[in-house]
Amino acid sequence: MRKDVRILLVGEPKVGKTSLIMSLVSEEFPTVVPYRAEEITIPADVTPERVPTHIVDYSEAEQTDEQLFQEISKANVICIVYSVNNKTSIEKVTSHWLPLINDNTDKDSRVPLILVGNKSDLVEHSSMETILPIMNRHSEIETCVECSAKNLKNISELFYYAQKAVLHPTGPLYCPEKKNMKLLCIKALTRIFKVSDLDNDGILNDNELNFFQRTSFNIPLESQALEDVKNVVRKNLNEGVRDNGLTLKGFLFLHTLFIQRGRHETTWTVLRRFGYDDDLELNQDYLFPPLKLPPDCTTELNHNAYLFLQSVFDKHDKDRDCALSPEEMKDLFDVFPYMPWGPDVHNTVCTNDQGWITYQGYLSQWTLTTYLDVQRCLEYMGYLGYSIVAEQESQAAGVTVTRDKKIDLQKKQTQRSVFRCNVFGDVGSGKSGFLQAFLGRNLMRQNIINAEQRSYYAISTTYVYGQEKYLLLHEVFPDFDYLSDDDLACDIVCLVYDASNPYSFEYCAKVFKQYFMDSKIPCMMIATKSDLPEIKQIYGCTPLDFCRKHKMPPPQSFTCNTAAVPSKDIYTKLTTMAMYPHARLRCMCTCNRCTFCLCQNFLNSELLQTVRAKLYAVVLRRHVSKADLKSSTFWLRTSVGATVFAVLGFAMYRVLLKQR
Repeated sequence: MRKDVRILLVGEPKVGKTSLIMSLVSEEFPTVVPYRAEEITIPADVTPERVPTHIVDYSEAEQTDEQLFQEISKANVICIVYSVNNKTSIEKVTSHWLPLINDNTDKDSRVPLILVGNKSDLVEHSSMETILPIMNRHSEIETCVECSAKNLKNISELFYYAQKAVLHPTGPLYCPEKKNMKLLCIKALTRIFKVSDLDNDGILNDNELNFFQRTSFNIPLESQALEDVKNVVRKNLNEGVRDNGLTLKGFLFLHTLFIQRGRHETTWTVLRRFGYDDDLELNQDYLFPPLKLPPDCTTELNHNAYLFLQSVFDKHDKDRDCALSPEEMKDLFDVFPYMPWGPDVHNTVCTNDQGWITYQGYLSQWTLTTYLDVQRCLEYMGYLGYSIVAEQESQAAGVTVTRDKKIDLQKKQTQRSVFRCNVFGDVGSGKSGFLQAFLGRNLMRQNIINAEQRSYYAISTTYVYGQEKYLLLHEVFPDFDYLSDDDLACDIVCLVYDASNPYSFEYCAKVFKQYFMDSKIPCMMIATKSDLPEIKQIYGCTPLDFCRKHKMPPPQSFTCNTAAVPSKDIYTKLTTMAMYPHARLRCMCTCNRCTFCLCQNFLNSELLQTVRAKLYAVVLRRHVSKADLKSSTFWLRTSVGATVFAVLGFAMYRVLLKQR
């Protein structure tokens, strides 16, 4: 909505333009009328629409044509004043003023016009018979008001209608010649209907109508009022009501009726509540609410946002197969001005055997969008009506900005749910296969992927110590000399080489030495194509020796050439290392699954080392007084502590012995 309204009064001399303005301000007819009134500003708290209003007078005697043209270009609404007892002034409306205004305004955004018949106190008849044909020929004319500056008749109404013509214009909504709503208005109201149709059954039941009413006007509808609304629609439109609910046709009919009866402010209130501007486009402030994102922080969806997205999925998954068919996907994104997800999305997230995006894949794609481009995510959620349905101030309420990663490292814990793994490797090393295997696709399924729909991202969930986390894999283009900051910014680095290619490991070694050897980002070597015979790598040392030298876990064997779904163990390990980069877990036998490896990882973890150091400090450095030595409580605590450590140590020994 506009922040202010500028009203310009034009017309022939002596028709009473200045008298109208002075009568409005002083609430009495002026005895002395100047040639031209100075510009007047009416404060917002005085006007019915709570918007500051500027009223500008025009005088042919005091102003030039150039000044008139400037005022016309600045005006939001123009009142053409004529005298009801002067036929010449009425004729001038069509012969002079309408052509003059049209010639000096943009054809694509016509200024609304109001015809004002002044001096109605001097005649007993109305001029409407003469004016109505003029209004029918010129769609830019909003209305006609007959008034009297002398008797103060309809003075306030005149300026109210002028305000209304600017704040609630008819032009964008309705075509008087065709007597129906314009396409942009129908499109906007259709989206509003779909957002309000919470169960996606094609009708607005009583609960949904009350939700719509409360959302738009902040007051619910009484039961009788609901029935009255539906009865009006039933009476005029056969397909307007179905199963005691309002259909889309009935919804559009109601708004057409509002506009035809001069209540277009009702339709405008609805449109603006759902984010539309005066041009019936979604407002940029609505689509892109402010969200502060400090450096080294990431963005994730919070619990409320996931609940909303789950409800959107559920209401469009009509066959309840936990996947979105192409028709269901099209229906879901029908409230968007364009299709937001391209064909590559099917190779970015999990799909079923038919290639349809599953429930998990759907949430993963939203998580990916939020992480990589939060502004795009805010826009998408705006189209779906998140702030309205979830009753939040804006889409930004559904996004969590994580704390700085440096703080996570200092505190040795993180509350993040999404971790990024950048995958490096030479051409043909198996990076794409590694990404697709994460989505549950073996080599056979990967071979049927269209090369044009290839994705450089893959995202899905893993479980770390019972917690569900998202792992985002990003395949980095193998151009060693041109790695961007985005290529280097991640939570863990995955260096992939082909175990059957003797020259493949060298690229990984160079990338590690050049970019990650001195960084705090954990790294892991992956030896792909382990189903093929392993060939010695032509490098200064073996991959295993390289990893030992740089205190990395030993290379992990991997293959996607399996009959079943590829194992996810390696991805769980990557997520664990990303969550706990300070722990530096090292697998002793490279499986990292057996009890022996788990125990060794636990014993070598920094957490246990820290606890052990603190216990030594307490035991060795604590000053023990003679009173403590004589106290039975002191010796009791010492005995209990020693017993607990002995039991734990014996249990650990038995477990390790049994595993060996």
